[in-house]
Amino acid sequence: MLLEPGWRADRAVQGLGRTNRTNQAQPPIFRPVTTDCRGERRFISTIARRLDALGALTRGQRQTGGQNLFDPMDNLESDYAKDALLTWYRLLHHGKLKSVTFGDFCHRTGLRLEYEGELVDKLPPIQRWLNRILALPIAIQNAIFDEYLGLVETRIDTAKKAGTFDAGVETIRADKLTIADEIILRGGADTSTSTRLLTVEAEWQRDVRSLADVSALADRFGNRALRLRNGRSGKVALQTPARTRVTDTGEAVATWQLTRPGHRQYITAGDLEESMWEPADFGTFEICWKAECDELVQEPNRERFFLAVGRLLPIWNLLGDDPEVRRLVTADGRALLGRIVPRGDVNTLLGKLGITGAISLTPEEIVAAAWEGKTVAIGNNTGLTLQRRRVNGESRLELSGFDPRSLPTLKAQGCFTEIIQFKTRMFIPVSRAADIVSALSAK
Repeated sequence: MLLEPGWRADRAVQGLGRTNRTNQAQPPIFRPVTTDCRGERRFISTIARRLDALGALTRGQRQTGGQNLFDPMDNLESDYAKDALLTWYRLLHHGKLKSVTFGDFCHRTGLRLEYEGELVDKLPPIQRWLNRILALPIAIQNAIFDEYLGLVETRIDTAKKAGTFDAGVETIRADKLTIADEIILRGGADTSTSTRLLTVEAEWQRDVRSLADVSALADRFGNRALRLRNGRSGKVALQTPARTRVTDTGEAVATWQLTRPGHRQYITAGDLEESMWEPADFGTFEICWKAECDELVQEPNRERFFLAVGRLLPIWNLLGDDPEVRRLVTADGRALLGRIVPRGDVNTLLGKLGITGAISLTPEEIVAAAWEGKTVAIGNNTGLTLQRRRVNGESRLELSGFDPRSLPTLKAQGCFTEIIQFKTRMFIPVSRAADIVSALSAK
């Protein structure tokens, strides 16, 4: 156990190193521990920021200092946290927060936030805000942090879904990493001077949650836990409360966590009501959970991704605006460091470099790339593209590039149309997206 790692970053890193030992059978697992007084998260935030700074100075990489000890939400001085604080100030001024009123907060903290009825231009920075929060009663502290962290969490999740989350240089960990294909993008066969695009296949055993674990989780939440079964897929999940999300307009969005045998997911109350999840009795839940666990254990998880390696500077501007740098070691011992090329951009990159022969994406990869905000071609010669659109407040998958004469055929395959602003638009049902894309690709 490592107690009080120290508030100087160099001493904290020294403490982490002393806990590790050479040739150890199992590396230690560090978990930051604080009290249930939310204001004390300021202390974790301080050491997380200093470790990031130390990593940037010593290794040119922020995340190396923290040794993966901290979650992105632990650093309350990140860009996501600062942006969330500005939104929090605005919601407080508009009276849309439940934790505290504008006048009461200013009186208790002594902060001057308003001038002539408007928020001041220079609002208190995150450090001063955290210091003043510590002076409030614990109940108010916790209520404020619940709303504030809901804003931070929303921004981090949005960035992750959009592929813009800055995670620094991450190591891809898998049971097996294999290079399935290699395309020379620039230069010759000399790997020291060329730029290459690698197709990497990752394989790893799924982390399966046993029935005993999920039963213990259900007991912990008591009446607030609900066993569910999906009427369409037959899969099961345990529904438990999660932190309420707060939108930029101050609207509180109730959120649930669905714990499944192979993973967890978060879903809003509105999406849950519109889904096929329905209550299940204990016997059915237990049988389905065990069956799904057995299925997951037998079938490892597989994923394919594309990595640009070598001399990247000449083509850096062609790789997009959201750099995701990854390092990995393949099954044959090759150590690689490169940039992830999103699935939806890989064929666009080849086209810009004048390389013939598009990489065929699976229907699942096409749908995933569309959800990431990319415009993805379906098939090689169909002329169809798929992209995510926001319609009437919900995200949809829109099909573009179709011939109006093919409307009956597309509808027969499961697509549906809507007339929006006097224009016929084609959409694909989310629940059947992969199957429909597969049928369209075969045309």
